Amino acid sequence: MIKKVREAALDILEFVEKNGAYSNLVLNNTINKNKYSSMDAALLTELCYGTLQRQITLDFFLNPFIKKQKRIDSWVRQLLRLSVYQMVYLDKIPDHAIINEAVQIAKKRGNKGISGFVNGVLRSIQREGVPPLAAIQDSIERLSIETSHPKWLVERWVQQYGFEKTKQMCEENVRPAKQTARINEWKTNIDYVIESLGKEGISVEKSSSIPVAVKADKGNFVHSLAFQNGLLTIQDESSMIVAYVVAPEKGEKILDACAAPGGKTTHMAERMENTGEIIALDLHEHKVKLINQNAARLGLTNIRAKQTDSRQMGTHFEKESFDRILVDAPCSGFGVLKRKPDVKYTKTEKDIKNLTKLQLELLNQAAPLVKPGGILVYSTCTVDQDENQSVTEKFLAEHPDFAGDETIYERVPQAIRPFVHHHEIEILPQYLKSDGFYIACFQKKV
Repeated sequence: MIKKVREAALDILEFVEKNGAYSNLVLNNTINKNKYSSMDAALLTELCYGTLQRQITLDFFLNPFIKKQKRIDSWVRQLLRLSVYQMVYLDKIPDHAIINEAVQIAKKRGNKGISGFVNGVLRSIQREGVPPLAAIQDSIERLSIETSHPKWLVERWVQQYGFEKTKQMCEENVRPAKQTARINEWKTNIDYVIESLGKEGISVEKSSSIPVAVKADKGNFVHSLAFQNGLLTIQDESSMIVAYVVAPEKGEKILDACAAPGGKTTHMAERMENTGEIIALDLHEHKVKLINQNAARLGLTNIRAKQTDSRQMGTHFEKESFDRILVDAPCSGFGVLKRKPDVKYTKTEKDIKNLTKLQLELLNQAAPLVKPGGILVYSTCTVDQDENQSVTEKFLAEHPDFAGDETIYERVPQAIRPFVHHHEIEILPQYLKSDGFYIACFQKKV
């Protein structure tokens, strides 16, 4: 089975690189398809995420040993990365076993020449060791390579945040993410759920920052009865802050403009105690189904999911018809690199420019639909200031009928208040050991 897990890891890495697929989705599909045990699923997850997270570093380690080779097939390069990741970062598997597995896979997939090449490279690394990162003179280049973030991205963050904050962020991004979940307080309470999970062998701890959140120390929430019975939803702690900022009240009419898969939608619905109405939009039919499935599992009937292009939402709804609107906009995703490490290799500065136009367009569409005195919340799962603070500033400059809502300080949990700046919240990954996130709140003038 160990061999099969490594072959599956290689398949996933190659598929993600060739097709630009999201690693988390391919990984979950592979685990479900092969019905891996929890131990094998954990190993597969470690191998895939670890190799992806450390890709730039692994290439730096490999380069002196392969630079004479004119051409290397993509699967061979991935096999070498996968093997070196285990040799450098994992301590439970002896090097000789890692090398033997890699050679067997190379024989199976290639030929004697390829298996000999793989064997030679890995044995040279075992004998000589990898090149030292400390030898890299330029501090930004060194940070880029040792934390495996593209140099342009590190340079961009240093300009926005300074070197020290960027270093902390990059280092946090390559640490493993803990699975977190939100308790459905409309149906149950946190102590009951913790007790129930414990009976199933899932060890959890309460979040120190979000009152309705728990973190898994051991086990997977998805396989629990608590999840199946709608007592919890898997969601990152940073993402949970959004519903506190929106602060929906019982009986209100809410619009969630970019809702799938429904984590924030269902959180708002629970806080409304299943009253009022939340209209949840998404562009894709399969994602609308996902929202409906999540709502049904949680026992929520106040959500109405619709397949709609939110860039035209102004033509679908009456003006000033919503008490509160959430625009959780498409973004670069640079806040979720722990969970989606492939994002940092595929996104570009051009993507950021295009996204800022879309983000502002969505806010402009939403603004007329807010009632006087109503709330408009903008959120992203990125840490890029052009997508965050700059979009917020442009929106307020173009919409004098809105003002920043500074009362959010009172609405968010105590642990989040240090990160509130007027009407904005910026969570960098190192702050809560969670996803990077940005939230801004506006109120329409009466």
